[in-house]
Amino acid sequence: MSRRLASTLALLLLSAPVIHAQAPTELKGHSGLIYSLAFSPDGKLLATAGFDNTVKLWDFATGKELRTLTGHTGPVYCVAFSRDGATLASSSLDQGIRLWTVADGKLVREIKGHTGIVDTVAFSPDGKLLASGSADKTVRLWNPADGKEVKNLGAHGNSVYGVAFSPDGKLLVSAGADALVKIWDVAGLKELKSLKGHDGPVTGALFTPDNASVLSIGFDRYLRVWSVASGMETKKLGPAPDDLYGLALSRDGKSVATSGYGGNVTVWSLSDGKTTFSKKLPKFGAYCVAFAPDGKALVTGHDSHSCFITPLDKPAQ
Repeated sequence: MSRRLASTLALLLLSAPVIHAQAPTELKGHSGLIYSLAFSPDGKLLATAGFDNTVKLWDFATGKELRTLTGHTGPVYCVAFSRDGATLASSSLDQGIRLWTVADGKLVREIKGHTGIVDTVAFSPDGKLLASGSADKTVRLWNPADGKEVKNLGAHGNSVYGVAFSPDGKLLVSAGADALVKIWDVAGLKELKSLKGHDGPVTGALFTPDNASVLSIGFDRYLRVWSVASGMETKKLGPAPDDLYGLALSRDGKSVATSGYGGNVTVWSLSDGKTTFSKKLPKFGAYCVAFAPDGKALVTGHDSHSCFITPLDKPAQ
């Protein structure tokens, strides 16, 4: 081989694009399926809820497990950070809610009152209220400072799978197995609207950043968008490949992600309703999903006892 040819080949190799492995990063540590996950407000920590009765905190940048929170006597169904990132709430099959200090993992208090699985919890934006939904069919508000119940807002016709506050803290949305999405007046402590349209259990609901719309998903495999003002459905996206369990908004509020029982994840553009990313992950059962803080990846929890980090570097498949 001539020196000129060898030099040319070397230059070609140096300028060739680097091909990265396509397999997503996996976080392992739980010994049961992961049903819920949440990022701290600063994006540095990831909390995961496991059916091994534990909550784990991870350094998301390194993937290192920082600590395991123990005390629940049944599978953990939900985790949620307070807005200041100082407190983590978890809820469980043991019918209890636990509040933990994020800095040291110590238990602050246990909240009791529900008479069924506590499927979901969420802090209000100002941190002064904690909302919960349960298999006892009720939606409740609590004072996290003392653990006392503020109000049993009312009931769905079946289990309550999701609760979320509006960004301004004035409203609360709940998702029920009775196929209903309900909007509650937080200050007035009463139900405002019941949104009908899903054909089957509703597994999650969120407000958009402008407080104007509610997003909901369910076993009918559709992502639905509702007007808060009118209570009417404005968009219906889907159907997704399988029953939907996970729902998340990007930090800029422009994209929404869903995950399903068959391991499929989808990202939708809220402006035009188009699918921008879709992939079937190699692990079965994606029960929860979140956008990575930089918006460049999805994090999902699976019945493989692990979390996957999937880069959003390709268009919809």
